[in-house]
Amino acid sequence: MKKYIPYVKKYWYCFILGPLFMVMEASGEFILPYINANIINIGAANGDIPYIIKNGLFMALIALGMLITGVLGANFAIRGAARLAGGIRKDTFCKIQSFSFSNIDDFTPGSLITRITNDVTQIENFTRNLLRGMFRSPVMLIGAVMMSFTLNKSLALIILIVIPILAAAIASIILIASPRYTKMQEQIDRLNINVRETATNVRVIKSFVREEYEKEKFSSVNDVLVEKSIAALKMMMLIQPASALAINVTTLLVVWVAGKQIMVGDMELGTLTAFITYLTQILNALNFLANIVLQGTRAAASDKRISAVLNAEVELNDDMVTDKSASVEHGKIEFKNVTFRYFKNNPEKVLDDVSFEILPGEFVGIIGSTGSGKTTLVSMIPRLYDADEGEILIDGKNVREWPLYNLRESISVVLQNNTLFSGTVAENLRWGNEDAGDEEIMEAAKIAQADGFIQSFRDGYDTELEHGGANLSGGQKQRLCIARALLKNPKILILDDSTSAVDTATDAAIRRAFREKLPGVTKLVIAQRINSVMDADKIIVLEHGRIVGCGRHSELMDNCPVYAEIYWSQKDREEKEDN
Repeated sequence: MKKYIPYVKKYWYCFILGPLFMVMEASGEFILPYINANIINIGAANGDIPYIIKNGLFMALIALGMLITGVLGANFAIRGAARLAGGIRKDTFCKIQSFSFSNIDDFTPGSLITRITNDVTQIENFTRNLLRGMFRSPVMLIGAVMMSFTLNKSLALIILIVIPILAAAIASIILIASPRYTKMQEQIDRLNINVRETATNVRVIKSFVREEYEKEKFSSVNDVLVEKSIAALKMMMLIQPASALAINVTTLLVVWVAGKQIMVGDMELGTLTAFITYLTQILNALNFLANIVLQGTRAAASDKRISAVLNAEVELNDDMVTDKSASVEHGKIEFKNVTFRYFKNNPEKVLDDVSFEILPGEFVGIIGSTGSGKTTLVSMIPRLYDADEGEILIDGKNVREWPLYNLRESISVVLQNNTLFSGTVAENLRWGNEDAGDEEIMEAAKIAQADGFIQSFRDGYDTELEHGGANLSGGQKQRLCIARALLKNPKILILDDSTSAVDTATDAAIRRAFREKLPGVTKLVIAQRINSVMDADKIIVLEHGRIVGCGRHSELMDNCPVYAEIYWSQKDREEKEDN
């Protein structure tokens, strides 16, 4: 829990004043029955009206003080808990932003969403109730017991017998319920993953008419969550009946013993009334403490899940950086005997002893079959992953020695998944450079061959895009993503199959614009179509994670059977389509 101390220190007044005001309110709880007993025993019994009025006004003032302190205590408890949760949520989100791809692979997106929302809320609820009851309930419990002994020792002994029995019953219930809450949180993860996947891929689901399948799949996950929730909650439902039984049994014993004492004149009616009130307060305090313990066990499960994120070791860091201001100037890339595995204990290598050199300003194509390691290779240039063995050099320096921010700021990557956000076209493009002017935006769009279709929209660059660019075609989204990447003014530009949805003429126009407008930028293009990289300065051919060819198109046709096979298979397909 040490990680929460900074938040507590920052809002210390909430964590002090909240419990303090709640203790003040609790003090009034056990004073009122005592005064009320005196009113009955002395004022009412003797017909002393001034005494009744005097003590009645005193009770009213105490009740007013309890109202004020109760409201203030609850207010500070709510503020303190909300501030604590806000800080945890922010730090968890920031930690997720620092994750490498391998870290994200360890936590599913649905699980991360659950942790930053539901789990943080559990901690917030526990903190709020803790601030309200961690001192209030013990004060009420101890105060009520002491006042009970003050009123009648023999009756107080009955309470002392019942309290341990009820406490043991409640503790047993909590011990059984606690692990069930952990399982319930895990099932909430699975539900969130299912909902996220369905909402994200709703168009695919509808196009394949799989709505009924998804409904059944969701129902299955939801039913398991219901079962886990019932299993956890049905145990806690026993606390209230157990407490009610204890109250009723104890009340009967108290009335039975007190009745005899009243009949012989050893006890007054007001004392019995106050005693029953104290009995109720004691058992209510126990119930409240039990609920705090229960929430604590659930919050502890959530805390473990939050801690797993906050304590996750981020593999990509700046530990090897000596010059924090260093930035890429030329864009030379060199791989030296690079080997990489996604699962470190897996003998299968995604990249195996990969070596090549790319000079500044070169246009390099990367070709290979599905699963050959193309995307992994280019992902290692901006350090989205680190090599297991070997070195990756940018401008002659190991990528681990470059400041991560400066390295990635000099590299633009257009990945296979074209991600756009809600907002205007211009706002999306300014993700590449938030200070870019209208002319810069238009120039980048022209190079990406996007200006034409943008201008055809009624609102041009102010056209509103739906979430994910749903109101654009695949080719339009790709070109916008390329334009956005160009606005970074990168030294290295990486396109991961980012023109697959555009026609060959547009593809050729984009490549021509790259050569004319970006002569000093190192350009790496992963392509499925050899036509997209035939005019490249160099073409790297990958097969099963190894380089099986590197050179110009004509050289590879003569010396690389894998490349030639891909070329002729595509050529035959084109001829068949033409016929």
